[in-house]
Amino acid sequence: MADTMSFLSPQRLVMLVFFLQPVAFGSWLPRIPEIQAGLGLGPAALALALLGMPCGTLITLPFAGPLVAKIGARSAIIWGFVFYSIAASLPVLAPHPIALFIALMLAGSAISFVELGLNVQADLVEKSSGKMIMNTSHGCWSLGIMVGSLIGSGFAAIGLAPQIAVPLLAALVLPVAMITGSALPRLHDAPTEGQAQKSAWSLPSPALIGICLFVFGITMTEGAMADWSAIFLRDALSAEGGLVGLGYSFFAFMVAAGRFGGDTLKRTFGAVNTARICGALAVLGGVLLYFAPGVELALVGFGIIGVGVSVGFPLAVTAAAGIGDRAASANVAVLSFVALTGFLIGPPLIGFVAEHFGIRFGIACVVPFLLISLFLTGRLTPRPVKTNHNPEADVPGVL
Repeated sequence: MADTMSFLSPQRLVMLVFFLQPVAFGSWLPRIPEIQAGLGLGPAALALALLGMPCGTLITLPFAGPLVAKIGARSAIIWGFVFYSIAASLPVLAPHPIALFIALMLAGSAISFVELGLNVQADLVEKSSGKMIMNTSHGCWSLGIMVGSLIGSGFAAIGLAPQIAVPLLAALVLPVAMITGSALPRLHDAPTEGQAQKSAWSLPSPALIGICLFVFGITMTEGAMADWSAIFLRDALSAEGGLVGLGYSFFAFMVAAGRFGGDTLKRTFGAVNTARICGALAVLGGVLLYFAPGVELALVGFGIIGVGVSVGFPLAVTAAAGIGDRAASANVAVLSFVALTGFLIGPPLIGFVAEHFGIRFGIACVVPFLLISLFLTGRLTPRPVKTNHNPEADVPGVL
């Protein structure tokens, strides 16, 4: 395995670890209905349990930014994967709703830490090599969660209990992820020349706040599609059997396709115009999904939404890391908190709305947030970043 790693460039190593990270979590998604039924939870009760993940994120990310700045993105990836692999296995083992909430809280904490390391590492490799890889890396992440979801569905099809299937997959992925993470280069981020460095604990700048507000609607939609697409097809359009899982498959495939083409689009049209084109598509797809009279048109809607949200978060990571007012890891930590909060709050929000107004109206809740994201695309204007200084040296408490 080590010999294989020597033939991989830093860019490909980053893409590989992005692919590996969500596999175990992806295998949990198709087992949610089984866990829901086993614990006897209705939509609102499940929504409350799902709030455990954003709670874990809320607790972790304020500390994760300074910690990643101190130990480095590479170390954060390696050690984060260990805790993540354990935490990702806990939700399927929960014996009651409170335990499910706690398990999801631990999973959200672990996911937020390792994903922060991934995004900072991708940005550093971009800066050191001069090659755009952020969108492609997130495309690999989309493939990873899609593969994990397919494996989870396959395990369900052969009757392997989720309590065995998810921990088994997490255990299989962990050693590969550890070897890949160990092969990543040790890199450090740098500030914009002439700007004083703020502490990692300081309040986010107006520029960062705008980028965070942009990304919230994007990742909220991603979370909504992950948890509610199958239920939408079943309850709103009376889909049965294998058809109910096609919505997320279409969505995930088009997210991956959009991200793999995202770096080319960015080079051609620029970050802001790329975000505007895709943002308009996301809104169009959301409207189409709400009015879809049948499964076929709904699948088209899922696919259009997938393309629309595909490049939003990768573009936001690059923009946040390039602000230059403090270590990139600190700004990306704030962005990751907002992004993961959107991803994890979206499903509970839709659950509460669907409980009272139906799933069609519930899933349409993403459209107003997508419109806000479209309005804020101008916040992604790139900033020049020079690499002649290590910003961690100027952050109090960072060695």
